[in-house]
Amino acid sequence: MNHASDLACRSSRAFRKTGNPWTQLLKIPAMRVFHRSIFPCCRSLAIAALAGALLSGCSSTKVPRSYQTEAFPSETPFQYFSSREPDEACEVARRALLSQGYQVDEAKPRNMRGEKYFRPKPDEATRLSIILVCLPGNPGTVIYASGLETQFEMKSKGSNAGVSVPALGSLSLPWSLDKDTLVKVGEETVIDPGFYKRLFELIRALDG
Repeated sequence: MNHASDLACRSSRAFRKTGNPWTQLLKIPAMRVFHRSIFPCCRSLAIAALAGALLSGCSSTKVPRSYQTEAFPSETPFQYFSSREPDEACEVARRALLSQGYQVDEAKPRNMRGEKYFRPKPDEATRLSIILVCLPGNPGTVIYASGLETQFEMKSKGSNAGVSVPALGSLSLPWSLDKDTLVKVGEETVIDPGFYKRLFELIRALDG
């Protein structure tokens, strides 16, 4: 029997004599401490991995589209009832917008649009538009209102400076000029009932 075979036989006899090597290792005090410390850590890692998988599954849930959540309720904050005739009711509504600093388009007496600009930050601007439509009611007039908020941001666009030389025409110089322009970044219909409540309270106060 060669040396390798003899070594294999000795190892086999030692394994049968001592049993499972892992069980024997756990009899050593240091290994028992290692066993107690490592297995709770592994259990915590497994729980964290499971929680991460559940959260990733929740984050992948699709957000409903706007048309899916539109309920079309019969009770709406977008209308106001006036006892006046349509032309008179819209004149009151126009005065209400003018009293608050809105620029009003007077092209159509029964269908008007008022606009007001805000500057919440130096590089941001907001345009608030209010559309009012006056339709005959039974009796009186129904005034329908719709607010639209548009957000703008200041963007810089670099362009080459140019000069005009009579003999050579227009020349483009190597340095650039920054031109700040307002770019529309968002637009949303105002659906806050409180906004329309305040508007119609002002119209009611002027309506007498």
